[in-house]
Amino acid sequence: MHGTPHIVSDVMTHTVAAIGRKATFKEIVRLMQDWKVSALPVLEGEGRVVGLVSEADLLPKEEFRDSDPDRYTQLRRLSDLAKAGALTAEELMTSPALTTRPDATLAQAARTMAHSRVKRLPVVNELGMLEGIVSRADLLKVFLRGDEEIEEEVRREVVAYLFPTPGSAIRVQVHDGVVKLAGRVRDTSLIPVAARLVRAVEGVVDVDFELVGRGDSDGSSDAQAAQPGSSAPV
Repeated sequence: MHGTPHIVSDVMTHTVAAIGRKATFKEIVRLMQDWKVSALPVLEGEGRVVGLVSEADLLPKEEFRDSDPDRYTQLRRLSDLAKAGALTAEELMTSPALTTRPDATLAQAARTMAHSRVKRLPVVNELGMLEGIVSRADLLKVFLRGDEEIEEEVRREVVAYLFPTPGSAIRVQVHDGVVKLAGRVRDTSLIPVAARLVRAVEGVVDVDFELVGRGDSDGSSDAQAAQPGSSAPV
């Protein structure tokens, strides 16, 4: 197979607002408002990412502005209380920053965000220098791929690879990202493999198989891996 997955550099934002360690609280808020972003990478030197300041880091100052937390709250929210008194990016930032590389796949970046429960990742090169930023919304851009583009990739990278003619006759249809494969195949044991490969095509929302073994008249013998109208197993 010759297809290559989209990578972070394909979808990331290249122009990024960033701050230095000594940026003040108000400077940070103002920059977020001006750029309409919810987080800012913190840089030092020639652009090495050393941390990230998000709206969540700023909110404790408002939350605890006129309160007198009890002893239990002080112990439980020690980090937030420290940020409530912070004045600069160096005191506010989460460090070290969780980052990703430009050549990481979108799936890798998505897993990092999900596991760490973050909404965006600074993109850095091998030296830790800032190259961009990628957000959850950026990762979802692959679902904007057109049906015709997805259909062509499924034909080329999955059907032609697993079910080359002669011996198989597969019809491929894509509607709103849902891929439907129908027809007869020589080896029905490859159907679950095809399901996994089709799901791996970026932009695919779901997979629906109506495939039967070659020579079956009613699709009831060795084609149990994919029933008409049902999503294929993975």
